[in-house]
Amino acid sequence: MANPVELAVGENAPDFEATVTDGNTIGLSEMLSSGDGVILYFYPRDNTSGCTVQACDFRDSFGRFNESGWKVIGVSTDSAKSHQKFTDKNDLPFELIVDEDALLHEAYGTWREKSMYGKTYMGTLRSTFVISPDGTLRWVRYKVSPKGHVEQLMSDLNVV
Repeated sequence: MANPVELAVGENAPDFEATVTDGNTIGLSEMLSSGDGVILYFYPRDNTSGCTVQACDFRDSFGRFNESGWKVIGVSTDSAKSHQKFTDKNDLPFELIVDEDALLHEAYGTWREKSMYGKTYMGTLRSTFVISPDGTLRWVRYKVSPKGHVEQLMSDLNVV
């Protein structure tokens, strides 16, 4: 397998069009054209403990991100049905992208070989990308911790 992409601050974010939970399509260029930036976070699975902690941290800080000009969007390889249950259960105010074929994961370098209990498999490397309105990457972190990374992100972006 080829080495995954490793994006860095200052590079152009890979543009995309993707389907969200309700079946609508969103595009990065279109979202950025509003003048807001985008916080794109990749997480492994809906309704797992770490992913729920992370999603709820983004939910609890959503208003502050919004007021500071940032849109929050989550991405996983789960289905729209799974996303809807996750959204409803946790009252998430932001879109979740359905990336069942992992193409968006591959574009951002978050689809990685992982191992657990001696088995090797492909899965999501929990990662967050902050995309400025001009389309460049302002903040890039691979392998973030579910707990505390939203707080770090808010500090680094001066979100009050």
